[in-house]
Amino acid sequence: MRGHRWHDGAMAGAGGRSVRILCAAAVTLGLAACTTPGGRQSSDVTSSPGRAPTGSASTPREPDPGDERSRPVRIALAGDVHFEGALARRLDEPDTALGPAAAALAAADLAIVNLETSVGTGGRPEPGKRFTFSASPAAFAALAAAGIDVASMANNHALDLSRARLPSTLRAARSAADADPPLSVVGIGRDADEAFRPDLTDVRGTLVATLAASLADQDPTADATGHWAAGAGRSGIADAIEPARLLAEVRRADRDADVVVTYLHWGVQGERCPSVDQRSMAARLVEAGADVVVGTHAHRLQGDGHLGRGYVAYGLGNFAWYSPGPTGVLTLTVQPPPRPSGRATVVDAEWWPAAIGADGLPAPVGTTAAADFRAQREVLRACAGLTR
Repeated sequence: MRGHRWHDGAMAGAGGRSVRILCAAAVTLGLAACTTPGGRQSSDVTSSPGRAPTGSASTPREPDPGDERSRPVRIALAGDVHFEGALARRLDEPDTALGPAAAALAAADLAIVNLETSVGTGGRPEPGKRFTFSASPAAFAALAAAGIDVASMANNHALDLSRARLPSTLRAARSAADADPPLSVVGIGRDADEAFRPDLTDVRGTLVATLAASLADQDPTADATGHWAAGAGRSGIADAIEPARLLAEVRRADRDADVVVTYLHWGVQGERCPSVDQRSMAARLVEAGADVVVGTHAHRLQGDGHLGRGYVAYGLGNFAWYSPGPTGVLTLTVQPPPRPSGRATVVDAEWWPAAIGADGLPAPVGTTAAADFRAQREVLRACAGLTR
């Protein structure tokens, strides 16, 4: 169960994992007050001390048992989720929709996935798209019940039911942020500012920023969804085909947050090794201040490992999906940076190896399959040009 949420200037809820700060814009700008997704004002959110966006990697400090903030933060990351095929009926009972995967996700301080579907009511299938995915707002409740804190919708299926559905998507996302347990939806919004706005989560005093964006139009096999991009006064997804805005947001988040996670929809479908474009963008994001760079869209697992001062997982694959295959949850242990400056450090990376079954759900694999998973991980890391 998630812990307290920052809501209406007070700490609400009991016992748990993290403090969700909904007023991301105000923290980023260092303002004393901000507006929550429900439109209310909160004056109790303060900005974390800034830290340098560039510089040499810091050496992890020795944890001080009396300093909560010195404790590492565990971030669970998983890939594409939708509710098609056999998964559709699971939304009838959203509290148990993701089944055995919930334990691996909820065990972390913060869990993040990609929600690869249109959500809401109304609309009609986008003309010319070969595959269109749709789910009711219960999809948000299902993710939250499984221990997921943040869902990216910056992908090439978020508007599958056209812009006519988008107002209902955004209403449902605001309701999900106010629910118990809450879910923060990133990468989509009423305009570009909202679509690129990071989620901010306070984990025992460590502020984690999660941003999301789509670069999927770089893939010639994907549907062209550039017209879904959010803009000034135009709703849509955070589109980073021209990456200047994304890089600027990462730099801004790096100044105010202790840990910056960037979740991307990128790469070439079906490929196990990252493309030249992915590798170039990953390096630019790490240089801009991203501590963790992860992504999906290939529908295959791709390599994960260290890239300079950051940690990159190029492809998390499918997670809850209508076709069987290998999957898992990647849990990163991140040591917060020393203040007032420094860089967060990923000190451990552990996969929960699993496989998607005929029911569309991930389930843990046996000893032999787990050993094969680890061996394949080494191969994928090598072709991705990453290190342990």
